[in-house]
Amino acid sequence: MSSWYLLITSPASRKPLRQKERETPLTMPELPEVEAARRAIEENCLGKKIKRSVVADDAKVIDGITPSDFEASLTGKTIVDAHRKGKNMWIQLDSPPFPSFQFGMAGAIYIKGVAVTKYKRSAVNDDDEWPSKYSKLFIELDDGLELSFTDKRRFAKVRLLQNPASAPPISELGPDALLEPMTEEELFKSLSKKKIGIKALILDQSFISGVGNWIADEVLYQARIHPLQSAATISKEQCGALHKSLKEVIRHSVKVNADSSRFPVDWLFHSRWGKKPGNLNGKKIEFISAGGRTSAYVPELQKLSGEQAGKEMVQGKKKSSKKSRDESEDEENVKNVKGKGGKKRSESGGKKKTPVKRKSNSSDNDDDGDEEEEEKDEVEETDDDKRAKEKKQKGGKAGNKKPPAKKKSPESGDDDSGDEFEEEEEEKKVQVKGKKGVAKKVPTGRQAKKRVK
Repeated sequence: MSSWYLLITSPASRKPLRQKERETPLTMPELPEVEAARRAIEENCLGKKIKRSVVADDAKVIDGITPSDFEASLTGKTIVDAHRKGKNMWIQLDSPPFPSFQFGMAGAIYIKGVAVTKYKRSAVNDDDEWPSKYSKLFIELDDGLELSFTDKRRFAKVRLLQNPASAPPISELGPDALLEPMTEEELFKSLSKKKIGIKALILDQSFISGVGNWIADEVLYQARIHPLQSAATISKEQCGALHKSLKEVIRHSVKVNADSSRFPVDWLFHSRWGKKPGNLNGKKIEFISAGGRTSAYVPELQKLSGEQAGKEMVQGKKKSSKKSRDESEDEENVKNVKGKGGKKRSESGGKKKTPVKRKSNSSDNDDDGDEEEEEKDEVEETDDDKRAKEKKQKGGKAGNKKPPAKKKSPESGDDDSGDEFEEEEEEKKVQVKGKKGVAKKVPTGRQAKKRVK
């Protein structure tokens, strides 16, 4: 049996990985998985010289350097150490630059002949060529050992950096959850300044690096804290429980090389996959969105506290009331349909026509109203015309002359300007008085005068 086959099969069952995948949780690389990869390199590759390397022509993953330049920088170098911070790892060579790995959603390290922790997103099947077609960086060492960094999903980043620890993204990370844990007092002080949900906060890699979705859910479940609880409202007692569970979950999962089959049976981890409500020790598991991620929690044990608990209760009552109303309406509709059969449908059909009739009646009423308003405006305009006529007659001959139709020039006569202004004002009045925004043009000025005659 080839060493490559040993790598991708379960040692206990000898089943190909594609069969075993069905039993493997859909995890992504978090601190324990990346630490397992680092330890595999540390245990198998230190002191060995890179004989050959092959870098994939994939600019989305291979960041900021050509494959040929990357390969030239590695060949002939000796592996001195392997480092990790959060979910990032880098290999220290006898001289810079050093290859660094941001694992993303499916990044994984494979060493030929060595059982490195596997997870579903990173799995490579036993009939795949070696190195895998998903390999982004392949290295052959001087003793014949071969390792490969693979990424099926292409969300990982492989870089070549002079000092990875002092360059982004590693330089932007918060304290490592395993190597640089906060004290309980430091954690409480940090939480009291944050007004965002606790899960969103511990997923923030600039706050604590290495914690991913499944670890966050596990830690909060064990600490009995709701994922949406505001960090600033967490009590000192809750903070103590959070600090303890964070330390225990990280340390245990690292101790067993991220082998989930060796996680305690009472962990939420074993029941949180698939987004389907389940049970843990007889208590219901539900899923919500927290920190932009699907979050599993046990409502009976993880309850909101303080003001958030009151708001949740009010929202719950509103939802319950709305649900009851909707159910009542549904029941009423069912009764109506079942009660009279075809006759009821006929009545229902009649009701559908009713709005059309009402709209028609409404339109008629509006038209009548508009006619009344129009007649009223005509009378008012006639009186205005009479007054304008009397004014012109007093002015002498000017009243007998036929004025120009429209003069918008500033030099036009006052009387003409006034008439035009009055006509515009009267039209505006009618537009305002008309119902439903329907403006009817009313004859003004000389047109009104002719109608009176």
